[in-house]
Amino acid sequence: MARHSVLVTGGAGGLGSAVTAAFVEAGWRVVVPGRSGPSAAEPAADGVHRLVADVADPLGAARAVQAAAADPDAPLRAVVNLVGGYASTGLLHETSIDEFERMLTVNLRPTHLVTREALPHLVAAGGGAVVCVSARAAISPFPGAAGYATAKAAVLAFANAVAVEYRRFGVRCNTVLPSVIDTPANRAAQPDADHSRWVPPAEIAAVIRFLASDESAPTSGASVPVYGRA
Repeated sequence: MARHSVLVTGGAGGLGSAVTAAFVEAGWRVVVPGRSGPSAAEPAADGVHRLVADVADPLGAARAVQAAAADPDAPLRAVVNLVGGYASTGLLHETSIDEFERMLTVNLRPTHLVTREALPHLVAAGGGAVVCVSARAAISPFPGAAGYATAKAAVLAFANAVAVEYRRFGVRCNTVLPSVIDTPANRAAQPDADHSRWVPPAEIAAVIRFLASDESAPTSGASVPVYGRA
């Protein structure tokens, strides 16, 4: 029987599938919300509870957290915020305010909504962990993605604020900063890149699982680079 529950947003994506598998392997009860349910052809996985919930919507975020905290024998002890997105928008003077704000909405809004809903449960459980996903671009921007870099920097600042505000309650918050993750979508978008330099999702998943576990108990407010050789 699982002793703890973890909520993994974006758990069906390229990185999310690896994160979900890492927690299941470690014996966690894993709750994975999504905008649509699993397909009929997708096999049910032991330890994984999937539900339809849009975590960019306040009601959807609340529904997801309620599901994650619903098992008294496996209290919610960790939240992994993977939902986000990337868009190249050109140079800043070419980027509309709508495009710029969309990056903030896609990357920061779900992280804020889910974390806000989950914090009272983590405090009530005696502590826990939140792991957020920023990006190397947050601290080392590249041309043509000012909105993305700004949004990921906002996620990093948000996570650091959570770490400071909730450390007295035993709730830790850390952030991983990927470079380029070796997913099918990224390979399709960059077919001529040297994919051997990219980071496999399973390697990042292992870092996230560590940051969510008691093994990293002394660590909070950390920004962990997971760049590989990219």
